[in-house]
Amino acid sequence: MLTIAAAAASAQGRHAEAFAEYDALLPVFGTIFGAEHWQTLRLRSDRAQTLSFLGRHTECEAECAAVAWAAAQGGEPETVAVEAAARNGQIYALNAQGRHAEAEALAREALAPRGVRDRITLALRLGLARSLNGQARYEEALSEAKQIGRLRRIMPQEHRHPETGAVELAVATALLGLGRTTEARTEAAAAHTACLAAFGPGHHRTAEARALLDRIDGA
Repeated sequence: MLTIAAAAASAQGRHAEAFAEYDALLPVFGTIFGAEHWQTLRLRSDRAQTLSFLGRHTECEAECAAVAWAAAQGGEPETVAVEAAARNGQIYALNAQGRHAEAEALAREALAPRGVRDRITLALRLGLARSLNGQARYEEALSEAKQIGRLRRIMPQEHRHPETGAVELAVATALLGLGRTTEARTEAAAAHTACLAAFGPGHHRTAEARALLDRIDGA
């Protein structure tokens, strides 16, 4: 129940509150399940990714890498999922630091063994699109983002919701890079509206969409 409360706080843009909840739960999970149990590792992954939402990207990167390594020592379906989630957090943090080539390599490595269409695959592909945009490979990024959009539309709502606005942001960034400013603004505005409705004004993706809109309007 407490982990659900922390996740809900993060989803509503209350990232500092969510981090405090995860931080308080970590020793409890360690005592109940043990440090290497998948539930403890999943909590560490969620906590680490909240660090990136607070702008603490180097800490997120290091912790996600550590969690991914620990999860890889398992082999159960649960630890495989935790490893992929932690890699996604690491990719996000690398992109946020401008290390886009590293993020691309890690995203492709993480995606290679995945034959499932689930939320983590969607998130990893979004990380790949972000890395391509970061390298000014806008045609590739746009193609990837459009494929992700098609994948997202056929997924269950509970898998789509956490990535609300993310596809539109990737498309808008690529279109802006290609000089298609009017189309870019339409996509960025759609992302901002969707994120406001789904997450509220304090969420990191809402802020990202607002920043992209301001960038387009100031160009």
